[in-house]
Amino acid sequence: VAAELESPKLLKRLPRHLSLEESQQLLETAAGGESELTSRDYCILTLFLNCGLRLSELCGINLSNIRGDTLIVLGKGGKERTIYLNGACLEAIDQYRQDRPKTGLKTPDALFVSRLGQRISPKTVQYLIKKYIRAAGLDPARYSVHKLRHTAATLMYKYGKVDIRALQVILGHVSVSTTEIYTHVDQEGLHRAVEQNPLNKVRAQRSGVPRPSGFSQTEEKSGV
Repeated sequence: VAAELESPKLLKRLPRHLSLEESQQLLETAAGGESELTSRDYCILTLFLNCGLRLSELCGINLSNIRGDTLIVLGKGGKERTIYLNGACLEAIDQYRQDRPKTGLKTPDALFVSRLGQRISPKTVQYLIKKYIRAAGLDPARYSVHKLRHTAATLMYKYGKVDIRALQVILGHVSVSTTEIYTHVDQEGLHRAVEQNPLNKVRAQRSGVPRPSGFSQTEEKSGV
């Protein structure tokens, strides 16, 4: 009998993410830097927040992976996927490539390189993200690189009217059930959806609930 009992489902914790205003604040903070690496760091943040990349995917980007307005990334399990770059990403990449060192590089095909001319490491990127989060007045204990991925997914779903299957492809999720967690994040969207139900415009008449046409008083009294 116990085997037939259905075990309670574990509720997934909603992913923590930056709001639109916090995301803009973070980008503005990075853009205001005065380091020779400012354009690199701004480009990194722009790709995270617009494309929802994983940390390993961003660090692994090669110059040859950028083809026009598309980016080829190597995701989990060694699977390649194509990501379309919006205007913000293209401009950030173009500016960084102008500032990017042209000589003395140990990994010349790597898009993002360190001061030593090597492919940027995940540890360095994590440090940079925490630095800018702190500089933007946000809590570095609450937000991490992966939270930027959650932020991109949430903003795309909330503001971009992105189909859940399309979002699955963008994020590189094997199962759509992993992506569906973002449908539970937009509480405002849920409220808006209920408010926009066309039946929300139907109001009860003074005598009670509205009756369908052809519904007679005789039928009402007889309980039909």
